[in-house]
Amino acid sequence: MNFIFRGNEILLRESGIDFPSGEECALVGAGAEVLEPLWVSDVANHRTCHIAHDIQAPPGFAFRKLRAVLAELGEHGALASRAFQVSEWVRTHRYCGVCATPMQKSKKELCFHCPACGFSAYPRISPAMMVLIKRGDQILLARHATYATARYTALAGFVEAGENIEEAIHREVLEEVGLQVKDLRYFGSQSWPFPHSLMIAYTAEYAGGELTIQEDEIAEARWVGPGDEVPDIPMLESIAGRLVRANLPSAEL
Repeated sequence: MNFIFRGNEILLRESGIDFPSGEECALVGAGAEVLEPLWVSDVANHRTCHIAHDIQAPPGFAFRKLRAVLAELGEHGALASRAFQVSEWVRTHRYCGVCATPMQKSKKELCFHCPACGFSAYPRISPAMMVLIKRGDQILLARHATYATARYTALAGFVEAGENIEEAIHREVLEEVGLQVKDLRYFGSQSWPFPHSLMIAYTAEYAGGELTIQEDEIAEARWVGPGDEVPDIPMLESIAGRLVRANLPSAEL
């Protein structure tokens, strides 16, 4: 199976969810010599690569936003997620980040080695916390300022150097909405390829503070309780969608 990416888009057949063959990959400049395996010993023959932004799709195919089609990919969604992250790692590590020497790919593991200074670069994973705050029979939903049409979801943010997940939750909640939380409980995790995150989700109980949003991060935040209209929430296939649905105060979805 071949996964071809152009920026944040994936190449798929115009009708249905079919991936390009080797011949079609070659038409967009993704021949066998540039396709990267998803694993060092890839017995299933899954390959991936990024191509230039100005390359057009071959006849019968189209580039579609990966985020928009993840739900449609079904069982192939996890493969597409890994493929995007592997190809992005290859695209951004052609040269050593220490001495700028061309990197050499390891034959034993997913790793680039610098032959000059010995620096090693593995596919990057950025841990990010997600937390749904509960206050009695209410939950806090927020719409992020970065996306004009963002859905209402749980709070989230990247873990900073020197922090554990729990410390990141307390910091992000205080920064973004001015609240304190307690009783953190792990909910689940999900690899999220935008561009290389590991989302780690929790619930937490409200412990104090007045709702005060950080305007450059949060466009709006609201408490949602029984009988309230549930705003547009993330898709079920995302960890955010599952987290919110599992804790909705009403049966409305």
